[in-house]
Amino acid sequence: MYDREAAVQYANKWWNDYNPAYPKFDVDCTNYVSQCLRAGGAPMWGYPNREKGWWVQGGTWSLSWSTSHSLRWYLGTSKKGLTATRVASADLLEPGDVISYDFQNDGRYDHSTIVTAKVGGVPLVNAHTYNVRQRDWAYKDSYASTPDARYVFFKINDHFS
Repeated sequence: MYDREAAVQYANKWWNDYNPAYPKFDVDCTNYVSQCLRAGGAPMWGYPNREKGWWVQGGTWSLSWSTSHSLRWYLGTSKKGLTATRVASADLLEPGDVISYDFQNDGRYDHSTIVTAKVGGVPLVNAHTYNVRQRDWAYKDSYASTPDARYVFFKINDHFS
């Protein structure tokens, strides 16, 4: 069972710091989101194949653990372990859910965030790389955002297979 509260508590604890129990990346957004999902009880699988599953173990990790584009496709297709359902809009998300960002609308997903609160129905997110806590999900004020930005909204499934 996915513990959304535990995922959000972890996100709020580590939003501006790095847990030494995990690897740290220069582009750390997806690693951070993965840690939050893991804190919520999401099961890992696929080790040692870096191109399969979602995992971190023994000083190595899957691409889906560490790379925005890979996590987006993992969440969009996984039928095992950590799974998610794509929804049409951000207002359908709740704390513990994930947003993938394609800022240039070039089909390559650049960023990952985790929803940590909702205010007036608007999801607020935490993220790493440029560490933020409870920022408006749309990132309209970000240097990385463009008018062409596209988003994929994932509701993390509460039960794991």
